[in-house]
Amino acid sequence: MILGLRTFIAHVRSEQLDAAKAWYTQFVGAPPYFDTPFYVGFNVGGFELGLHPEGEPGPGGVVAYWGTPDIATELARVVALGATVVKPIENVGEGIQVATLADPFGNPVGLIENPHFDPKAVR
Repeated sequence: MILGLRTFIAHVRSEQLDAAKAWYTQFVGAPPYFDTPFYVGFNVGGFELGLHPEGEPGPGGVVAYWGTPDIATELARVVALGATVVKPIENVGEGIQVATLADPFGNPVGLIENPHFDPKAVR
């Protein structure tokens, strides 16, 4: 079951994570709710803006992640619809799991199961 759009990930170089965190704190007007060396998450109006210090920033460096309560079941359902797994389910820490697929047209689609994110806790 898809719960709605949850997360927008912006890739930054690891050496830029602190600067990106400071900039996005000013941009969204609030500090991150989740702050680790491997990921920084901001709650923006019930949606998550995430900074990921891996990958390449710039055009094509953004993936929208759709929230789900059961990533394994949802991944299987979306693959059955014709999507292709690009990055299989990965535990990225603290019980958060993500996967990236390509829709039948080649567009990236992210799935995320995040037990820490409460979309009702708007700042």
